[in-house]
Amino acid sequence: MEILITLLLLGFIAPGITIRQDAKKQFGLPTLHVIRQQTLSPSYSCRPREEFQQGYQKTALFLSDYSKRLNSPDLLFNGACRSDDVFDVSTAGDDMALIADLGAEVAIEDVTAHLAFNLQNVASPAAYSKFTLSSKVMFNHTYVVLINKSDIRGLFIFTVVGYEKNAQVDIKYVVKCYQIINQVEASKGFDWEQKNSY
Repeated sequence: MEILITLLLLGFIAPGITIRQDAKKQFGLPTLHVIRQQTLSPSYSCRPREEFQQGYQKTALFLSDYSKRLNSPDLLFNGACRSDDVFDVSTAGDDMALIADLGAEVAIEDVTAHLAFNLQNVASPAAYSKFTLSSKVMFNHTYVVLINKSDIRGLFIFTVVGYEKNAQVDIKYVVKCYQIINQVEASKGFDWEQKNSY
């Protein structure tokens, strides 16, 4: 009887384990707390017209296979030719991702998820992070990105370790949180331009 119960339990549990492992492979989620390097080049808006038809190419950072399949970058190196470059984090639809420049005195190795929002314990001119839709590219500055998309929630930190205007930016980055989420329900009618009424 005990053997039968054990086999029945394994029959219910084992498929769940397989599904989780398959899902992990399918989504290609990033490993947390590991510093990696990436070069983004050239600036997205400073490319020949024919390159725009080929998508983001190497101008964007995709933290997961899932975001790459959706063509929904987590970070975009952007800027028109001969103008200042920026990092964009909200690239489509109802994305509400935000970025904060933590400054040049903040080492990526020291930034925890807690310190990404509360800088009082690291060398920084500000006590709290100031989040915006995009941020100017600055050499040696460390940034934090809060990913807020309809199906992805996350937090990652990166430092600019090399920079050539409009041509390329080299970054070190570390992912602190990354989740694929399922929307259960949503209020209808979201619109970036919709005003309010009584």
